[in-house]
Amino acid sequence: MPTEALLEDSRAIADRIVSLRRAIHAEPELGLETPRTLAKVKAELADLPLEWREGASCTGAVAVLNPGKAGRSVLLRGDMDALPMDERTGLDFASTIPGRMHACGHDTHTAMLAGAARVLAARAGELPGEVRFMFQPGEEGFHGARFMLEDGLLGGGEHGPLPDAAFAIHIMPNAPHGTIGGRAGTLLAAADMIDIVVGGRGGHASMPHDTRDPVPVACEIVLALQTMVTRRFDAAEAVVVTVTQLDAGSAHNIVPDTARLSGTMRTLTPGARAAVQADIRRVAENIAAAHDCAAEVTITEGFPPTINDPRAVDLAERTAHALGGAFLRLEHPIMGAEDFSYVLEKVPGAMCFLGVAEEGADWKNCCSIHSSRMMVDESVLPRGTAFLAACASQFLAAGWA
Repeated sequence: MPTEALLEDSRAIADRIVSLRRAIHAEPELGLETPRTLAKVKAELADLPLEWREGASCTGAVAVLNPGKAGRSVLLRGDMDALPMDERTGLDFASTIPGRMHACGHDTHTAMLAGAARVLAARAGELPGEVRFMFQPGEEGFHGARFMLEDGLLGGGEHGPLPDAAFAIHIMPNAPHGTIGGRAGTLLAAADMIDIVVGGRGGHASMPHDTRDPVPVACEIVLALQTMVTRRFDAAEAVVVTVTQLDAGSAHNIVPDTARLSGTMRTLTPGARAAVQADIRRVAENIAAAHDCAAEVTITEGFPPTINDPRAVDLAERTAHALGGAFLRLEHPIMGAEDFSYVLEKVPGAMCFLGVAEEGADWKNCCSIHSSRMMVDESVLPRGTAFLAACASQFLAAGWA
């Protein structure tokens, strides 16, 4: 199937892709329950010969093209949930729900995936295998991909084996217009949450010697964690430990009983992840003990590292070039996290980035994802649709060759 034809087909439905994106953008939904978003997707694709699968754990759904057709199978994924933040873009189709915004581009991911479903469905007879379109909620910290895997929606149970390959795309508003990028190996970090409660003994602030003040202990832990990162871990393998919240006390003259710290840790390998977790516990507990206090450390594991299969990245690069565009091989991983990592733990594949800065813009200074003023040049979206469709068709036709 000529890749150029898929780009032409995607451009021919640009209005549909943009219209769906705007409809989703105006009514953002959070977490694992995105029923209105899914309803918009299903309405847009209602005329296509797709078999739908839905599970019990969330509103995730998989639409299957050519179900059971002999040959390879490939999965394409788009996420549907938004972020709990106010929007300040001033767009005509800005969020109509206070405190919610599609600031991570999931509205575009879903619209581009729906576009890929339409483009490939028009050529279903030419496809030598099955395509699964994964519409996923709960990416923003809710482990939606893991729930969909556990529900068997991607395969591995009653729906047959898992797919042979998987691809996803993530927009970048502060990256060059239309450029696709990625890297073999670790693309994104594991993300875990840190919570530390320092327990002391409260009292009157004028008599701190009669207390066991947890506040300076908590401050010492924060500084020690930064030293730990720079002195215990190789600078060539990035490790991030960031304390973002410190809460203690109720009045200016009261030494509190407890101080609470919370933050995030980011690592690139399972080994580093385990080592950082152990070191955080050791640092916090022993500093607290040195001051006759106690530290209770809770680490809540988030997404694992997102690790791209080198064969999938090579295929993505060939596809980007066939679409007449550039492919940027990232030199280093990015310390953000993505729950497509759960899929890539079980299925070889790749996530790639798509630059959606306006053509000719100073893209380095554009607002990034998770900004209340993030903007997308919608003219790039058909290229994302064509890229997803072409990755699928190329894999079905020739595997990793």
